[in-house]
Amino acid sequence: MSSYMPTLKQLQYLVALKEHGHFGKAAESCYVTQSTLSAGIRELESLIGVTLVERTRRVVRFTALGDRIVEKAHRVLREAEELAAIAEASGKPLTGELRMSVIPTIAPFLLPRLLPRLRAERPELKLYLREETSQAAIESLRHGNVDCVLLALPFPTGELDSELLFQDRLYVAFPHDDPRDPPEWIAPEMIDETKLLLLEDGHCLKDHALAACNRPEIRASATMMGTSLHTLVQMVDNGLGMTIMPEMAINGGILEHTQITARPLRSDRSHRDIALVWRKNSPREKEFRLLAELLREAAELPPLNAQAA
Repeated sequence: MSSYMPTLKQLQYLVALKEHGHFGKAAESCYVTQSTLSAGIRELESLIGVTLVERTRRVVRFTALGDRIVEKAHRVLREAEELAAIAEASGKPLTGELRMSVIPTIAPFLLPRLLPRLRAERPELKLYLREETSQAAIESLRHGNVDCVLLALPFPTGELDSELLFQDRLYVAFPHDDPRDPPEWIAPEMIDETKLLLLEDGHCLKDHALAACNRPEIRASATMMGTSLHTLVQMVDNGLGMTIMPEMAINGGILEHTQITARPLRSDRSHRDIALVWRKNSPREKEFRLLAELLREAAELPPLNAQAA
């Protein structure tokens, strides 16, 4: 057995450098100086007798062995965090630190209803939020950078646990003066694929919209350039086309002060499932299920502007 065991701090430095690809940014993320981080990684390399990182003036390049050790380091750090979480979870639930990733098509519409309640009912909880696309959020969860993820299904999550919160209906949004304005709902065949604007790749709402329409010509012809739902709203309001919006965004007031009409999309898959996801066998599973219940209840609250009125 080796007489030397890497410290968790050294592994944290190594993982941060891999994630940021830059010594300065990695050090900043670890709240240490660049020289401290660099010295920690050099000490790790010296004591195990191998080179993990090739350093040049412009590039930080990991060796093949360095990449393998980073993967192992992710698991070690995640296990160490869960050891601490076991003790924490045995006490009062939803206390201490909790890191959650939320996708951009949920965060601005659901969190404003949740956070005031958490502050009032769980003052000892320190909730740290990261807004990421679905794939980035799942990777953050697998690598231990976050504890849970709030996202929309279907999405390939792999071996993770989840709890369904509610269904979020999809709507078609178009300018008020569109001559095809239907009275109640819109069927997929009524959508002009040449005028449909969708979020760019990386946003799962794009895939949910395409699946709901189930028309191959839409996938081929739709313009996928929106970087956010608010950007899509601006384009539609300026007469550049139509788009597909989730109900939570509409209820959250995203169409206020615009000349846009929204009608429900009528199809077999005209909704997305909002879910909370976490790693299998997490010691904080009971906490996540409690958080899921709070999220479910928050979603049923009226929008903040309606409450104020």
